[in-house]
Amino acid sequence: MMRRTFTIALVLSLWLAVLAGCGSGAPQVDWELKVTGAVATPLTLSYADLAGMPQVELKDVLMEKSTGEDVVTAWSGVALDELWKKAGVTDYTVVVALAADGYALEIPQSELEGAIVALKDAAGWIANTDAEHGPIRLVCPKAPGNRWVFQLTELQVAAP
Repeated sequence: MMRRTFTIALVLSLWLAVLAGCGSGAPQVDWELKVTGAVATPLTLSYADLAGMPQVELKDVLMEKSTGEDVVTAWSGVALDELWKKAGVTDYTVVVALAADGYALEIPQSELEGAIVALKDAAGWIANTDAEHGPIRLVCPKAPGNRWVFQLTELQVAAP
């Protein structure tokens, strides 16, 4: 009886260790995204925080490029609406998206409909598949691809 109990406990322990090691499968990345401006609660989210939030998948998204051929692809990540809930955003007109290299782009609310902070593209985790443009990217299906900000570091929300 004791041997059986020990065996069951050992199997359960090993199983739990395997599950704990799996996590979300997200790569370990040292990156932060800030949500600031007209928010009730300013946020600083790590890459792991973003990977642990509910993920939305966008399929068959047209990425209209300013040069080269347009691409239809898939993306997944955290919906902006989810970030707005967490930060307490109730009303806004534009968002300034800032990139790691200092690039800043003002994006009107209408272009942010259905937008996500993408952690994955069709090939997998952006941090692994497109390090030059990763590890996260603002994907705005209602805007041309040249208005999607890669290496996103901050979203500054502007009230009306």
